[in-house]
Amino acid sequence: MFKFSLKKLKKQKNFTKDQESFWLNINFYWEVAVFVMFVIITLSSFFGYYLFVKTNQKLVLETNDTNAQLNTIKKERIDKVLEYFSIKNKKSDQILNSPAPIVDPSL
Repeated sequence: MFKFSLKKLKKQKNFTKDQESFWLNINFYWEVAVFVMFVIITLSSFFGYYLFVKTNQKLVLETNDTNAQLNTIKKERIDKVLEYFSIKNKKSDQILNSPAPIVDPSL
């Protein structure tokens, strides 16, 4: 009985069981990670398909008066906008064609 207790107190030189169990744990965690990623990819695919189907439905708008928008646009308003842009174009041309002032650093 005394020898039996001494054997337990001796240092263990062979650690193969511990290393194998360590590698088994790593393989288990990799399998769990792969499974979780597979589940996430599958769920995101279904969610993306659901959003695609939901947004792809045709939206039907009922409009009785189709000329209502056309009546709000008036020729005077269009002419005002065209005049504004033509004035702006003239100012841009004037700035581009005017000579740049020469700055004399000796003054």
